[in-house]
Amino acid sequence: MPQNVPPFAELLAGCRASAVHLETRDVYGVVEEDEDFAAWRAGHRYVLDDRSTWWNSFHDVVSDAVGRGVVVRRARVVSEPVSEYIRYEHSCTPQNLAAGEDVRWLPRRLACDLLLPGADLWIFDGRLIRYGLFAGDGAFVGHVLEDAPDVVKRHAEAFETVWDRAIPHTDFRI
Repeated sequence: MPQNVPPFAELLAGCRASAVHLETRDVYGVVEEDEDFAAWRAGHRYVLDDRSTWWNSFHDVVSDAVGRGVVVRRARVVSEPVSEYIRYEHSCTPQNLAAGEDVRWLPRRLACDLLLPGADLWIFDGRLIRYGLFAGDGAFVGHVLEDAPDVVKRHAEAFETVWDRAIPHTDFRI
């Protein structure tokens, strides 16, 4: 059944304490990133100190939430050796950090004994999940919301287990 899923900015704007993001794919085919990914592949790198060249509405939304006291964390479970796309994400992660996110990486070999959600997700204030659904080639398919307390609790526990094992971005080498 189709759902009317509010935009990410609206969901994060409604947060009061925390927003956590779990990413488990090695490749994403997100249309909004195609141009940046192609430029990165061609050798372009953003200068972190020149925010005018890379800061965007996503960074605004995260920065605003962090400014209100919301803790925003992102954990990425990745295969090794990492894919080209993960190398791209790693090179762009300082932008997430500059917006106020905390980001960690967990090599998949260290997650073998974990029970992980079947889809990427955001959990807002430990009460609402927004799943991100992707096709096999990484193309974005859609979002689905879940607010059943037992489901949210299990997913939040899974995220915390990943977070506890994961390596802070500044220490993760690719």
